[in-house]
Amino acid sequence: MKWITREKVKVDRVACPWLIQKFVDSEAEFIFVPANQVENKARELGATPFDIEGCELGHHGEDVSFNSILKKFNLTNPALTLLGEIVRAADSHPSNPHPAGEGLRWVAFGFSALGLSDREILEREFIVYDALFAECQRRVATPVEK
Repeated sequence: MKWITREKVKVDRVACPWLIQKFVDSEAEFIFVPANQVENKARELGATPFDIEGCELGHHGEDVSFNSILKKFNLTNPALTLLGEIVRAADSHPSNPHPAGEGLRWVAFGFSALGLSDREILEREFIVYDALFAECQRRVATPVEK
């Protein structure tokens, strides 16, 4: 499948491709275009839009696109749910943000500051999400005292 979103990826637009490729569509093709071209290009290419205003796989209330994908595809793994809380805290301003969100925000903005293309950011940053997911798995298996 083809998946399309806005260019200049940061938190949610890296987390979503990671989630999609790992748990929804291992053969996913990601397309990044200027925000004002997403809807037309999605129709033209038959691509599924994500993380754009007004789309099903976008922000809804306090949920970010990552959370919308979890819900749409019924991904209920507790480690993914925890990772979703971290992504939400990094990408938006929820009422009760997960403390790890600020660090993820810094990482995302740091990758952006390197001047890499969107594809290069995905290639390099997916390992960050692999590591975060591994830590989330560890924490849900053995809750850590606060």
